[in-house]
Amino acid sequence: MSLMEHLPILVVIIPLLAAPLCVLADHPRVAWLVALAAAWLSFAAAIALAAQVSATGTISYQLGGWAPPWGIEYRIDTLASYVLIIVTAIAALVMVAAKESVAREIPGERVARFYAALMLVFAGLLGIVATGDAFNVFVFLEVSSLASYALISMGRDRRALNAAFQYLVMGTIGATFILIGIGFLYMMTGTLNMQDLAARLPAVADSRTVRAGFAFLTIGIGLKLAMFPLHLWLPNAYAYAPSVVSVFLAATATKVAVYLMLRFVFSVFGHDFTFGQMALHYILLPLAMIAIISASLVAVFQENLKRMLAYSSVAQIGYILLGLAIATTEGVTASMLHLFNHALMKGALFMALGAVVWRVGSVRLADLAGLGHYMPWTMGAFVIGALSLIGIPLTAGFVSKWYLVTAAMSVGWWWLVPVIAVGSLLAVIYVWRVIEVVWFRPANPQLAGYGEAPLSLLWPTWGLALANLYFGINSDLTTGTAEAAAAALFGGLR
Repeated sequence: MSLMEHLPILVVIIPLLAAPLCVLADHPRVAWLVALAAAWLSFAAAIALAAQVSATGTISYQLGGWAPPWGIEYRIDTLASYVLIIVTAIAALVMVAAKESVAREIPGERVARFYAALMLVFAGLLGIVATGDAFNVFVFLEVSSLASYALISMGRDRRALNAAFQYLVMGTIGATFILIGIGFLYMMTGTLNMQDLAARLPAVADSRTVRAGFAFLTIGIGLKLAMFPLHLWLPNAYAYAPSVVSVFLAATATKVAVYLMLRFVFSVFGHDFTFGQMALHYILLPLAMIAIISASLVAVFQENLKRMLAYSSVAQIGYILLGLAIATTEGVTASMLHLFNHALMKGALFMALGAVVWRVGSVRLADLAGLGHYMPWTMGAFVIGALSLIGIPLTAGFVSKWYLVTAAMSVGWWWLVPVIAVGSLLAVIYVWRVIEVVWFRPANPQLAGYGEAPLSLLWPTWGLALANLYFGINSDLTTGTAEAAAAALFGGLR
């Protein structure tokens, strides 16, 4: 077999093997080089997989030559290849910025272990997306979660330990719920393969056990994707984690959890069961609306910019779930578009804050007066990401919000449009607070003499900022892929 035939497993194995190599190297620079190489190789593999799926359709990879459902299957379809590119692209850019950022925020003796844990998170997220086995989903979820707890605890602020512990407790509850849900499905069907589950579930869909399994899975995944009101772990985790970890988790972890929700809701349980028998939209819709308004309101009053962006993420997840609750191909297309675009905007914003932490050592708004005069390139990239977050035309954020409005109108839910508009107006308020302080207030004398962040931090930040503009002007690739993935989810039901 050629190397190309093994890409579905290689995309996961590369970072998984890189983790112990980082520890064995036990040298900051060597560990960084190993992590950098693994991230870019995985990115290349993800691009090759996407091209292969586009050309030949869904890829089924059988581990050990055992045919599914007896053996474990890795299954890469349009949706999976789409999410793999998001995760690997963010990882590749984060690793470029990591060298300077990690050296400033992590003690030298811990750097190698830091990169090892980061590679485990990366491998776990890729595994969740690639696998077609429900129990493997839980295994990879635990790999990424346990490593995430360790990474968050390495933050310089002592509150990072409390944030990590809070995430550990809530994350463990979520993982337990997911495992119980999978166990219930296995009890009723005798299989863990997702394709096989989709074929066998209709015969037992009326049983209380399957319904309980659905409920456990929905709540467990909802906790992992920070669905309101299960989001309480997220603000502190993002705020007090090392900058590199904040960027990576904000741009990828919740997106993979959304992917998992889409996979179970549509590919395993099916549209009719989820939105017919279980009427999930009646739960998702109000929670998404509350998240958009309440989390945006809380963000307005934050002084710590990482916490501000963290609450903003809860609101943006609300937009994604809003599209899912509409439960049409247009709604799911909007959700997947916003999943991609939110990774770009939050990646750019947190990356810019990472450069600010590197130079200033603080992300408190009061400490950043006039910073735009000293770090114009960094804060310029922040402004572009912020405009995309609001949904200004010619940015990626506008495209997904436009699709969301169109999807809502197509089913006659015109009353969702004011909710989306109010969420965007609140984003204008909290974003303007930052712009006003860094660009229009007199410079803080303590910042005198400060210059720009290093180029290794700037170019990944600007790469993401420009991507927000590019995919706002030319969205054919993202919209086309999202539409194809949504159509496959609706067309491939049972």
